[in-house]
Amino acid sequence: MPNKMMTKVEGQELILERVFDAPRELVFKAFSEAEHLKQWWGPRGWEVTVCNVDFRPGGVWHYCMKCMDKNQGDFYGFESWGKAVYEEIVKGEKIIYVDYFSDAEGNETDGMPSCHVTMTFEEHEGKTKLVNRARYASEEALKSVMEMGMEQGITETWDRLAEHLQSVQ
Repeated sequence: MPNKMMTKVEGQELILERVFDAPRELVFKAFSEAEHLKQWWGPRGWEVTVCNVDFRPGGVWHYCMKCMDKNQGDFYGFESWGKAVYEEIVKGEKIIYVDYFSDAEGNETDGMPSCHVTMTFEEHEGKTKLVNRARYASEEALKSVMEMGMEQGITETWDRLAEHLQSVQ
């Protein structure tokens, strides 16, 4: 039985938890190296076509996801750009960053909610427990991303991560 994601909303914070059947160093690497991120980031049917990672405090991860699945109707061919600005990194344990919607040049998209993310990677009986806390400016901002289908997107993304981790072990 695969580990399912736990989702909690507390005020303006979205908390996601999932246990991955992989060593902590590998799960951490999957979030910190472009070679890994390109393989699994994004919902099913989407591909990372641009992935520039400068993994250090003050560094930026700028990426583009493109819908390659004709069955997704209007989304087919659609590009979604994002940007993370890293604030703090503790190797193998923690990544703190601010997450933005952006354009191809890396400019933040006006009117789209950004969030402050703290990810922790914990040893858990030979596996890795990942806890992702995303704090939005307001409950309304969080509600708007949930209404955009954020939860399904993250569930599919983390399912793809689990599959990727299995394939590289």
